[in-house]
Amino acid sequence: MGLFDRLRGDDTPRVAFFGIDGVPYSLISDNEERFPNLTALAREGSAGPIDSIVPPESSACWPSLTTGVNPGETGVYGFQDREIGTYDTYVPMGDDVQAKRLWDRVEEDGRDSTVMNVPVTFPPQRNVQRMVSGFLSVNDMSKAAYPDEFGGYLDSIDYKLDVNAKLGHKDDKAEFIEDAHLTLDKRYEAFSHYVGQDDWDLFFGVFMTTDRVNHFLFEDYERDGDYKQEFLDFYEKVDDYLGKLREQLPEDVTMVVASDHGFTTLDNEVHLNEWLRREGWLEFDTDEPEELGDISSDARAYSFIPGRVYLNLEGREPRGSVPQDEYEAVRDELKADLEALEGPNGEKVAERVVEKEEAFRGDHDDIAPDLVIIPNHGFDLKAGFKGHDEVFTKGARNGMHSFDNASLFIDDPEANISDADLFDIAPTILDLLEVDFQRTEFDGASLV
Repeated sequence: MGLFDRLRGDDTPRVAFFGIDGVPYSLISDNEERFPNLTALAREGSAGPIDSIVPPESSACWPSLTTGVNPGETGVYGFQDREIGTYDTYVPMGDDVQAKRLWDRVEEDGRDSTVMNVPVTFPPQRNVQRMVSGFLSVNDMSKAAYPDEFGGYLDSIDYKLDVNAKLGHKDDKAEFIEDAHLTLDKRYEAFSHYVGQDDWDLFFGVFMTTDRVNHFLFEDYERDGDYKQEFLDFYEKVDDYLGKLREQLPEDVTMVVASDHGFTTLDNEVHLNEWLRREGWLEFDTDEPEELGDISSDARAYSFIPGRVYLNLEGREPRGSVPQDEYEAVRDELKADLEALEGPNGEKVAERVVEKEEAFRGDHDDIAPDLVIIPNHGFDLKAGFKGHDEVFTKGARNGMHSFDNASLFIDDPEANISDADLFDIAPTILDLLEVDFQRTEFDGASLV
């Protein structure tokens, strides 16, 4: 029991959650000797691989992880979403998340939350104890952190909201790796400081740099590339920091560690809109399209990342060409075409193609994609509207998200992680905190 508990005479349980964005469970389980702290957490508590969500993209995953509901309820489907009734698009931010977050429920229960670097939380909420925004935040602590003294502390230690991902595009990764370590070091320093404050009921912090390192070095790890040792050195530091944080936690705190999706080696970037154009599904009104607004009234389908495909439907899209009464037939035709899509060596691109009704339900399913492709490992689905000369290319990134093989560790031997997915995390944390909720409020269920 921590000092704050002793002072307030409160014996309610607490939780410290540490996100490790994009870390596949197999990375830890295949290298137990290199990662002794996560291995110990797995052996002394409960751990295993879990599924992500549809689609497994960070901007959609973190709102679902922190609310326990699907994008049809959160209203966030990916890094880019479409305005209702137009071809205008926007980048979803924290205010666009329509479902209740974990920390909102904790605050409603009269308890306190410290929230650090969770993606899609900008601008920071002011109904919590303290919050610094994560991925998609402006890099200005006066705007990214609340309250002011919190931002002041972060400024004083030269805190970094994110790694400079542009450095990863260079052939020489040394500068990128150095920046990743610096970002990780500052994240740990701040996490450790506020864990030590011991004045919260829920601590919720995310290490985002793991995702960045995976995007540029994962093939090196899986296929013995030039930077395999640097990749493992970085993760040994992540493991060390998580071990130190676990040692720092008071006895009344349960530690939870999780990733929002898995990761695998990227072999081909797949430009879906170029494929749709070549197959007669997509047409533009200009020879050099820049955005969705350049779509032709003859177009029947278009795509957003990652693998979200929309019909150009009459009555929904401004220049819709697919009649409402032909929706099912046209979607079935497109689904069959996507399922048949093959890569350069004859491999199937799609592991499966998910219809919207299977994945999305809720008050905000009106902007849901009609189909979502879950790709086989190796095929990273892109969807820009600028022309591409080829359907299949390879860029600077050599790692990609996967739906399977996300990670979950709970410092509780009674937790049951078999057949779990991302939606189970929120109700599990609330259960550990003994915060009341209705089972029907979530798409997942408590694992404890």
